Amino acid sequence: MSQRLKVIGNYISPYVRKVLVCLELKGLDYEIDPIAPFVGNDEFARISPLRRIPVLIDNDLALTDSSVICQYLEDRHPAPAIYPHDIADRAKARWLEEYADTRLADGLIWRLFHQLAIKRHVFGESPNEAVVAHARDVEIPAALDYIEHQLPDDGFAFGALSIADISIASFFRTASFVRYAIDSGRWPRSAALVAQVQALPVFQDLARFEDCMLRLPLAEQRGALITAGAPLTSDTLGTSPPRPGPPRAS
Repeated sequence: MSQRLKVIGNYISPYVRKVLVCLELKGLDYEIDPIAPFVGNDEFARISPLRRIPVLIDNDLALTDSSVICQYLEDRHPAPAIYPHDIADRAKARWLEEYADTRLADGLIWRLFHQLAIKRHVFGESPNEAVVAHARDVEIPAALDYIEHQLPDDGFAFGALSIADISIASFFRTASFVRYAIDSGRWPRSAALVAQVQALPVFQDLARFEDCMLRLPLAEQRGALITAGAPLTSDTLGTSPPRPGPPRAS
């Protein structure tokens, strides 16, 4: 008998959000263990050897890396499609997904968000203001300059909503938690795309869960999500104390 799909990973993560959006768009039933990557126990390390979120468990299959997971979901459940039908457009959409996951994430997540949110609220450390400033002034603008020239004047990147739009909007949603917003005068296409995608019902539904846990200590987040009606697992792999290190979401 097929079991309910299970996701391991925190609602705040842009990589996890990307997977959840795909699940929701495809109408797939799932439950989630909303752990942060820094608190996974030994069982989590066994399932995710790089200690990264998200993880998708489908019966005996465990997959890590958001791009691998989304492609798997597309292959298993092709309708509605989240990748363009045209081969060239599909390749371009995957590239923009990869660009968001790496280059865009470097500035928005691993420098800006990590410094202002993770270091402060998870590890009780002060942010490195030089890193923050460089991200805001150099890295993020450079990434946006590139994205701006890959987008049409209006609408989604490839006509219909795709993994490219979902990925880009997911990163800016997390960046908004540390008060970063795209300058619509400098990058009008990017700002319009992100606003359009984040206004979709699927993003708004997930935002309810994100907002309810956003500024709570890790120990209180699970209870808040249960109260909000999130589809949580009955147990959790997030039982280890937070520990800094190289693990990243993916």
